Amino acid sequence: MNGYRDLRVALLGCGSVGAQVARLLLEQGDELAARVGARLHLTGIAVRDLDAPRDVDLPRELFTTDAEQLVLGADIVVELMGGIETARELILRALESGADVVTANKALIAEHGPELADAAEQVGAQLSYEAAVAGAIPIIRPLRESLAGDHITRVLGIVNGSTNYILDRMDRFGDSAEDAMRVASELGYLEADPTLDVEGYDAAQKATILASIAFHTVVPVDAVYREGISGVTSAQIEAARHAGYVIKLLAIAERLTAADGTTGVSARVYPALISRDHPLAAVHGGKNAVFVEAEAAGELMFYGAGAGGVETASAVLGDLVSAARRHVIGGPGIPGSSHADLCVLPIGEVSTSYQIMLEVRDLPGVLAEIAGLLAEHGVSAASVEQTVADGAEGTATLVIGTHISREADLAATVDALRGSAVVTAVTSVLRLEGGA
Repeated sequence: MNGYRDLRVALLGCGSVGAQVARLLLEQGDELAARVGARLHLTGIAVRDLDAPRDVDLPRELFTTDAEQLVLGADIVVELMGGIETARELILRALESGADVVTANKALIAEHGPELADAAEQVGAQLSYEAAVAGAIPIIRPLRESLAGDHITRVLGIVNGSTNYILDRMDRFGDSAEDAMRVASELGYLEADPTLDVEGYDAAQKATILASIAFHTVVPVDAVYREGISGVTSAQIEAARHAGYVIKLLAIAERLTAADGTTGVSARVYPALISRDHPLAAVHGGKNAVFVEAEAAGELMFYGAGAGGVETASAVLGDLVSAARRHVIGGPGIPGSSHADLCVLPIGEVSTSYQIMLEVRDLPGVLAEIAGLLAEHGVSAASVEQTVADGAEGTATLVIGTHISREADLAATVDALRGSAVVTAVTSVLRLEGGA
């Protein structure tokens, strides 16, 4: 060690992640000091309730309810308290004082990331948030640093372990959606408000962050197209399996060219079909994975634990060590990059393919009628499978796989099918992702 002074670390929040970060800072102090070149001194832990039960036994004298005072004088502030407005105010105060900030707050970064990045850049501080996406998996730094010189074309990932667990149980064990959700809830996979997971809000926040970094463009969270998994049924799971696919809730960020020639970015979240040969199809249980496609590097996949106290603490400590080294070595923090200023394109500009399940009248000429509706909107069928519907006399089930077309044309086709006299119901519409 070169004799550099101790670096003062203020910790905001002591939940499952914060408690593990504090424990590791205290238990591995010598090892971390050897890596950094200075000792990391935990000056305090701000909490709302001094007497709340903790997962880890920590010295009581570290705890305080005065977060504002704790932030003053810190070299590095680690924000793990959650929420948005209070966390935002404390982080801005820390950055304005020249302190580096490490956070795992995905909602805050999704809503206010550009503002916080600008505040950090103005004073040469560093804002790091590796743990905000995919827990322990290193994905933010590879996108922001390792692949900064490459041309990323697409990022698609399973970034919500709860929904992956639910869909995986439905696929591998035949659970109904209700049974899979009940098991996920009992195991603590789902948030207190399961809507955040099940309806894709959590994944949309992470898609915002990934898209913004990968394409050096501000992508607001309200510009992310979002569908959740609440409508996914056992029949869809079975039809996907029969066709050689698995259904995953995917967060997708992609560089696209619109119909008018405009280059832009698409950010979207929805349950999608993915080939069982694709690496993401093998991501089981509550695991996360992010698949990156880049012109020079090719295809890369980052896989691991997307949540968990000690796992996420690993990502937080990685950011903390990086920030601490900057203090020892000197120089400004690594700025965010949002200078490409690409437009965010609507979902209608995406090119994809569909699997459409229909209930149709079992009459002569129905297939010709369906084919005509597809052709009218510039969509062609890649496959058509027909079976007699169970318990529905006079009807049949059609499963239509389409060729790649613009989303707007595919959506218009589905609307036309719904309005057709020969179609009694459109029971499922899923997109196919992960192809070349």
